[in-house]
Amino acid sequence: MNKIGITARDLFHLKSVTDPKLSPDGSMAVYVQTRIDEITEKYISNLFMFSLITNETKQWTFGDNRDTSPAWSPDGKHIAFISDRSGKKQVHIIGSIGGEARQLTHFVNGASKPIWSPCSTKLLLSTGLKEGENLNTVKENDLSKEVNRYDRIKYKWDGRGYFDQLYQQLVIADIFKGEFTLLTENNIDHLPNAWSPDGQRIAFISGDAERSDDELFSDIFIMDLDTKSLEKITDSTGFFRDPKWSPNGEYLSFIGHNKEFAGATFSNIWLYSIMDQTTQCLTDGWDVQIGDSAIGDFQIGAVDPGILWTNDSQGFYFLISDYGSTGVYYGSIEGAMYPSILDPQHIYGLTIDPESHRAVVAISTPVHPGDLFAYNLTNGDKEQISFVNEDFLKDKHLSMAEPITFPSVDGLTIHGWIMRPNGFNGSQKYPLILEIHGGPHMMYANTYVHEFQTLANEGYTVLFTNPRGSVGYGQDFVNACRGDYGGMDYKDLMAGVDHVLATYDFIDDEDLGVSGGSYGGFMVNWIIGHTNRFKAAVSQRCISNWLSFYGVSDIGYYFTEWEVGGDIINSAEKLWQHSPLKYVSNVDTPLLLLHGEKDFRCPIEQSEQFFVALKRQNKEAVLVSFPNETHEVSRSGSPKMRLQHVEEIKGWFNKYL
Repeated sequence: MNKIGITARDLFHLKSVTDPKLSPDGSMAVYVQTRIDEITEKYISNLFMFSLITNETKQWTFGDNRDTSPAWSPDGKHIAFISDRSGKKQVHIIGSIGGEARQLTHFVNGASKPIWSPCSTKLLLSTGLKEGENLNTVKENDLSKEVNRYDRIKYKWDGRGYFDQLYQQLVIADIFKGEFTLLTENNIDHLPNAWSPDGQRIAFISGDAERSDDELFSDIFIMDLDTKSLEKITDSTGFFRDPKWSPNGEYLSFIGHNKEFAGATFSNIWLYSIMDQTTQCLTDGWDVQIGDSAIGDFQIGAVDPGILWTNDSQGFYFLISDYGSTGVYYGSIEGAMYPSILDPQHIYGLTIDPESHRAVVAISTPVHPGDLFAYNLTNGDKEQISFVNEDFLKDKHLSMAEPITFPSVDGLTIHGWIMRPNGFNGSQKYPLILEIHGGPHMMYANTYVHEFQTLANEGYTVLFTNPRGSVGYGQDFVNACRGDYGGMDYKDLMAGVDHVLATYDFIDDEDLGVSGGSYGGFMVNWIIGHTNRFKAAVSQRCISNWLSFYGVSDIGYYFTEWEVGGDIINSAEKLWQHSPLKYVSNVDTPLLLLHGEKDFRCPIEQSEQFFVALKRQNKEAVLVSFPNETHEVSRSGSPKMRLQHVEEIKGWFNKYL
């Protein structure tokens, strides 16, 4: 008897575990567990505690709210976290032996990113303030104001909305005295990151308000807390993040790049000498992407930990993305890089004991939504310590993702996976759905994807690949689609379809579908304008017209110049040449367009233009909009809308395939 596969509705039964944090003595791990309440259809996140000594798990916070971002005090006595239980996200403190949580901040615009001082008495955090405001005085709302006035290109952000005049500022909170000190107040965002071991300085990320429209960058700063003097570590030429001090205070590590390949540039690890005031790149020439670049649709609130120093100040651990998996590496201050965990899986969370080199790792695979594992990073021993979906999944069938490689038309090797349908019978023929990821400089990975499992349960073979432009296969590979959208990347995808049709005799070559989101939505629109081999298509949060995208997307003006290689002023024809809308008269494939109404990354007008052009030609097309949803509708949108999103995809393919 075949087990029942995954249904779209199972989203409401699955739990995610994210953001593990080991206690300073390495004996306890706090983490965030998120579920969906079936009645209210809302996310509920609570903190849970696992003892590595007794192997017991206890729920640490309660209530029907979102408790996230746990952070241990260095003395191990308290945990700071963010909760929206008061209506806005504020910092709360709870004892590490339990008890009631205490709300620390009551800021009018909330608070985020709590980071403990070495003495365990203060927190560095951020809050939003308008220009001229301080923590004690807030500008009154001008009820007579009827318009919004903007004088900068960056006047909206996906997920944040139109510019609300709030800038993130740095604050130090004394947790015992309840006193708050505002460190910054100029009209630019500041993101806190670390304290120096002596507690005298902090490191943070910021830009330059005078240059932020035309010159895109983020810099690393050090502030002396006594004098408020600033030292800028980077030179405003690239994107840098995650400054962290070595435990001995001699170095500041950080991650980033100088935009050598614009948005397709691999990040490196950098080391700044506090004494010499010199910077060196530790990963120069190492053709591997630093950090987690995997794409999935399940984990809520996953956190890339960045650099995690060991106590001897001789090295650190970090995540990398390579060949469809994420792994853990150890790096030394001399620049040697050693693999610690390299398996076909998605590591989406990491915390280490800096003395013993033991770790707690969050891992997902295509057949495992995600759990926590205790790892010995020196010998590879591991033990699963959370089992949040075990009972629900024991009677479920999940389709394995079989890795494949194939040559593209120019001989370049492309990597991907194929998932067989639930109840697979080798003597039957099955329809195939090609899935295309967004980014494009991300990667499909060995991770759980709810949409894929739902389609496999409906009887579809699912093909997903990493065409050129994807992360994980070297710098040249990730850069190879820039200026050529719809060129060789399109041929890579078609080569994948050709390969599986020639290799697997159970696929019906007359019964093909295609779907993708963001860049993947662009590619769906492009594909159906250039071939009629697919019987049905689903375009999610797509791009159809680079000319309008240039002006309506929150990243349009620079993304279009970086990725397509043209601008609306000097090279409009280049943008039109790569726009699927130019080829809309060729489309005969029934198309479903899915789009969030508050998507500012790829605004809904991109779907609307394509939809209207198709309907004007009496082509088969349906537009489904998702109220109040952003570009993240299928990943972190409201549970009801995420469910409906998967149901729409399933229903469209069931109608035509």
